[in-house]
Amino acid sequence: MDDSQSWRAAPSVAERARSVLAAAWSCAVTAEGGREELVGAHTVTEDGRVLLQVPEDSTLLAAVLCAPRGEPSVVLEFADVAPVPVRRRIRARLWLAGRLVPKDGRLAFEASRVVLRQESGESAVDLDEFAAAAPDPLATAEARLLTHLADRHADAVERLTRLVDSDSLQGAVRVRPLAVDRHGLTLRIERARAHGDVRLAFHAPADDVGRLTERMHVLLGQASAVSCPRALQRQRTDGDG
Repeated sequence: MDDSQSWRAAPSVAERARSVLAAAWSCAVTAEGGREELVGAHTVTEDGRVLLQVPEDSTLLAAVLCAPRGEPSVVLEFADVAPVPVRRRIRARLWLAGRLVPKDGRLAFEASRVVLRQESGESAVDLDEFAAAAPDPLATAEARLLTHLADRHADAVERLTRLVDSDSLQGAVRVRPLAVDRHGLTLRIERARAHGDVRLAFHAPADDVGRLTERMHVLLGQASAVSCPRALQRQRTDGDG
């Protein structure tokens, strides 16, 4: 496969949902007894089932133990927050509706409905597809990778804007890395009163950090062969006063 950006694959909704779940460190749990914010209290099995370890004095635990059949209706909410400071940092929200049952000293969640909301819209995720999907291989490393790119390689981010259509850069005041997965890198283009996202697809999937480094080098090589966008040139000139 050559280095042209002809490979345009993107994560499926189920894969995106599993990636949000894999990377999340906290979740909000809403049940009949109220709402609790849990940090570092959940683990995820290979088929996407969530296991909760809650304090003994948790109202959630009491609701499960005291409810008829021990099966109260519950909603778990996970937020996908961009690791790099940008406008509207919440990139997606994942909701799992179902029931909690005691299991081996923890609460096992059995989902009956999965919904993912992204900026592009809200989607119900098929339960079988959700269970079968795998999270993106870069999901748990994404925060570290994007933070490093933004903090240490701002020049590379600027160079990558050469691959962006000039119309998308009109009025741009800042460009930041928003997301990365095995399929590509997404840039957030911020304007004075609005923003937009542009995706730069990799020529082949990056299934680990080593391959991601190679894919990024390809993008940067392509960008180096393109002249600097006029919109960004004006932006820098104006900023210099």
